[in-house]
Amino acid sequence: MSVSRREFYKLVVGVAAGFAVIKHAGAQQITAVKKIPLHHGAGDKGETQGGFPPAGAVCSIADFDYQIKYQRAFEAVLWNMPAVAIYSFRRAAFKNLGMKDNDIIAYSHTATPKLEAITANSTTPYISAFTDLQKGPVVLEVPEAGAEGSLYGQIVDAWQFTIADVGPSGMDKGKGGKYLLTPPGYKDAIPEGYLHVASPNYRVALAFRSVLAPGKSANDAYLYSKKLRMYYLSEAANPPAQKFVDPSDEVYPTLPFYDERHFDDMHAVASVEPAREQDKVMMGMLLSLGIERGKSFNPDATTRKAMRQAAIDAWFYLQHWFDNFPREKLFWPDRHYASLLQADDNQRFTFVYEDRIDLINRAAEYFWCTYMPKQLSASPATQYLMALADNKGQLLEAGVMYKLVVPAQMPVKQFWALTVYNRDTMSFIYNPLDRTTLSSYDLEKMKKNADGSVTLYIGPHAPDGLQSNWIPTSGKRPLPAMRLYGPTDAINHKTFKLADIERI
Repeated sequence: MSVSRREFYKLVVGVAAGFAVIKHAGAQQITAVKKIPLHHGAGDKGETQGGFPPAGAVCSIADFDYQIKYQRAFEAVLWNMPAVAIYSFRRAAFKNLGMKDNDIIAYSHTATPKLEAITANSTTPYISAFTDLQKGPVVLEVPEAGAEGSLYGQIVDAWQFTIADVGPSGMDKGKGGKYLLTPPGYKDAIPEGYLHVASPNYRVALAFRSVLAPGKSANDAYLYSKKLRMYYLSEAANPPAQKFVDPSDEVYPTLPFYDERHFDDMHAVASVEPAREQDKVMMGMLLSLGIERGKSFNPDATTRKAMRQAAIDAWFYLQHWFDNFPREKLFWPDRHYASLLQADDNQRFTFVYEDRIDLINRAAEYFWCTYMPKQLSASPATQYLMALADNKGQLLEAGVMYKLVVPAQMPVKQFWALTVYNRDTMSFIYNPLDRTTLSSYDLEKMKKNADGSVTLYIGPHAPDGLQSNWIPTSGKRPLPAMRLYGPTDAINHKTFKLADIERI
């Protein structure tokens, strides 16, 4: 018997909450293992008031070994989402692009669907790099912002938590300089003239956007990005020639896996990085999966089977979470947009509080976003508004045509851009045009309405005569994102409201 996606979501949520057990392909039939002997009830003479289940209770688990591994694997996927999502970038760079630590990715033009990454942008070129502080402190030389260009982005630790913002809004304040990244427990003196960034983890990653200066081209932004340098402090007297990699025309598959391979990446992180105090209970649970710091990973067939199903179910659970997005988190109460940047109550992205870690909201945020700022400003430099439903509150569907009317005067100081992602993967959609985005930079090519507004179309085929106004979905369920660069107070204070997506 087949079930709908929504029905399957309900089953998965039941597993997460402990109310049901999903019966997966090849699993044993769930049967009573042992009946608990009938008792006469609490308080009777000669009987304790607790210490055993209710009278007549039976065990619902046929295979405790499998069930424990499944449950711990499911929770581990949610717990480890930030770390696995960022490690996937490193894994793909080394395996698919042939990179090594301190090499720098610099895109010569804006990204196409070949950059398989979570909610990436395709309007400014990307820069990225990775290093391993087990080999010692690392120097990152950042150029000064000015007429040639500027950088915007973050340096993150192994848990994808920002340890330094870079560029005009970062530690260097746009003046450039030398960042010094040091490993956990580093005690040596910091040389004069460095911007010190102490990392709580060994593996560090960075992602910057090369922002176009006025009058400059995408090629100028690319050349500006090649002013970066990255090397070990031990090489500072004579830094090696910087290696740059341009994957513009290559597939860079950075997305996390949602099968047993998810745990290979999890092991790659957990077996190297120091265990934080708040994660020691989970690290203890991971022992049942064979994941242990400093140890190799060789799970048996039962463990692999449990991990595979747990990763699959975690994906369905998080998709369910976004299909039932909390209304109180919507950007405008009477619209169906949500900010991509869903910070915690402290306006940060760690979701760590004095008395708890908000595991579900943290997992959801890192499921659809990477490289968050250290702290969310009340007036951010960029707003990303994700359309979760149409104007009638209906979830967006694959194979359906939608439209969005963008006003002639959008409240932005720089530009706006509508990007459409595949809702299943949160990444760009492959299509014959390699078109993922339409922006205010494209207005001269698009047909406008009489009032100067422009209607954008999202769907499987272009409306007659309106191909220049169309973003293809190629049969995928769309996730449209309106990016607002340099939003004005009208956006930040929410006095301006963007119309909802409409189904045609």
